[in-house]
Amino acid sequence: MFEIARYDGRKRLKGALAMSVGIALLTALYVAMFPSITEAANLDDIINSYPPAMREAFGIRTMNTIEGFLATQLYAFAWVILLGLYFAYAAASLVAGDVETEKMDMTLSLPVSRSQVLLEKFASLAVPLVVANALLPVVVFVGTLAIGEEIAMVDVLAAHALSIPYLLACAGIGIVASVVFDRASIAQRVAVGIVFAMFLVDAVVADTSLAALGYLAPMHYYDPAAILVDSSYDLVGAGILLAATVVLVLVSREFFRRKDIA
Repeated sequence: MFEIARYDGRKRLKGALAMSVGIALLTALYVAMFPSITEAANLDDIINSYPPAMREAFGIRTMNTIEGFLATQLYAFAWVILLGLYFAYAAASLVAGDVETEKMDMTLSLPVSRSQVLLEKFASLAVPLVVANALLPVVVFVGTLAIGEEIAMVDVLAAHALSIPYLLACAGIGIVASVVFDRASIAQRVAVGIVFAMFLVDAVVADTSLAALGYLAPMHYYDPAAILVDSSYDLVGAGILLAATVVLVLVSREFFRRKDIA
């Protein structure tokens, strides 16, 4: 069992390592810059001049502390936007890529069901999910220690743990696109476009009469600044994201079971 998941997971390992190392280097750079930047200016005075919509979009609370600085400069960008788009993009090719190259015909000729194929392919995304969330807390801990700052590692670990439901939800959007479209490039563009559009909607409609639309966005339920700065853990939001992921995967599985790929 799980041969498909293991095979696809091994193929993703190199890319996951490259992505994680790139984000780790970016993290190390931000941490190293923090002392000199805070000495040069009061960052909170600067962010108070930002438009309210921008502060809301990136969850900006403060940047004068290492927690607030990393939440704003690293997690709100690299984790919420870049990784969210990455998982949507990666999931969008899981089925569509094999259908387009006709590899899916060979896979389905084996004694496996379509449900098993889809679920195991989705499970292969655990590789980048685990690699990224295992490496970055170590970099944050070592980096802050090196510059003489203290950071609550419990909150850092919580920020990464609670990012897992968020990233899975983004991947769930991608897997739906992957079974709807037969060309990987189209599925990827649609999935990335939807996730990014949701980010914009969540940011734009906040504190307006249309704020309820933001509830449809996965990023509405994951706020790294609240975790790192306020030590506030939205467990209900994490549960909603996990439930949404299950629904998206089940919908994609049912669509794939009925789909004609001949």
